[in-house]
Amino acid sequence: MDLKHYKPIHWLYNLFHYKELKHNREAYKKYNIKKPLIASISSKDFPDKESRAWLDTGDSNLLASQKRSFSHFSSSIQKKIMNWSKDGHMILENFFDEDTCSAMNEEIDKLVKSQKLGFTQGNKLMFANKKSSLIKKAINDSLLKNILGFILDKEVVAFQTINFLQGSQQRAHSDSIHMTTYPLGYLIAAWVALEDVNADNGPLFYYPGSHKLPYLLNSDFNEGETFLTLGKKDYSEYEDVLDELVTQHGFQQREFHACKGDVFIWHANLVHGGAPIQNKALTRKSMVVHYYASDVIKYHEITERPSLI
Repeated sequence: MDLKHYKPIHWLYNLFHYKELKHNREAYKKYNIKKPLIASISSKDFPDKESRAWLDTGDSNLLASQKRSFSHFSSSIQKKIMNWSKDGHMILENFFDEDTCSAMNEEIDKLVKSQKLGFTQGNKLMFANKKSSLIKKAINDSLLKNILGFILDKEVVAFQTINFLQGSQQRAHSDSIHMTTYPLGYLIAAWVALEDVNADNGPLFYYPGSHKLPYLLNSDFNEGETFLTLGKKDYSEYEDVLDELVTQHGFQQREFHACKGDVFIWHANLVHGGAPIQNKALTRKSMVVHYYASDVIKYHEITERPSLI
C-alpha cells in the first residue's frame, strides 16, 4: 500500500509545515473545530452539511444588483455575474493583453530551463507564482480579484497556480474534491489562455450548470476509512461516479475554444476537464489559478489534509 494512504505520514508532513497551516487557526475557532492544525480533516468533521457560499443559496440574477459594489463593474461584467447561478462559469474575453501573456510564457520557459520549476504528475508546472513576481502580479490583478471576491462575497487569496505547456487531457472532475472549504463553495478558479486554443490542441471542456450537482465528497464514493488510513477506493473510482452523475442528469459537454488572453472562471463544483489532443505537435500553453476565500476552513477532502498556504 502507498505510504500516502497512511494518515500519520500526513501528520508528520504537516508538523514540518506548521507555519503554512496557521491560516486555518481563526476559522477553526469560528466553526468550533476542536482538532490540532496538523490533524486530518474532512467533511465528516462538520455536522452542518448545508452551509454554502451566498450565490449557491440564492439567484445571482436577483441578488447581485442588491450589492453596492455591483455598480463598480462594467455592464458586460454585470451581465456575466448575473448569469453565475445559472451557468457556474463566466468568460472574460481578452482580459490579459498580448504582451502580458507573452511575458508569462517567457517567464515559464526561463523557470523550466533553470530547473526552478519542474513537471509533476506528468504535465503540471506547480506554483510558478512562488517563483515569479510577474506571474504573482498577474494573478492578483485588481479587477480579476474584485470579480472573484464579489462572486464569493469574501476577500480571495490565490492558493496555487498550475501551468500547462500541453493540454491536460484530464478526465471530468470537480475542484471541490481536491481543494475543499467549509462552508462549501468558497473556492473559485480562473483559467488563463496563454495562446489560442481550439479543438486540435486539447481545449478545456466543461458542463454548464453542473455546479448545481450535490457536492461529491468522500462519503459518497469511498469506504473503508479508519483513524490511521484513508478509504480503499482509488481516484479513478471517484471519476467513474462523477461521470455517471453527469450522464444521469443530462448535462451537455462544451469546449472552450479560447483566444490568447481570455480567462475562464468557474465555480468550485463545476465539472470540467481537458479534451483529447488531436494534434500532438501542438502546445496549449495555459495557467490555472485557484483562489480560496480568506476566512473559511481550507483543506483537501480526498486526502483529508489541511491546505498549506
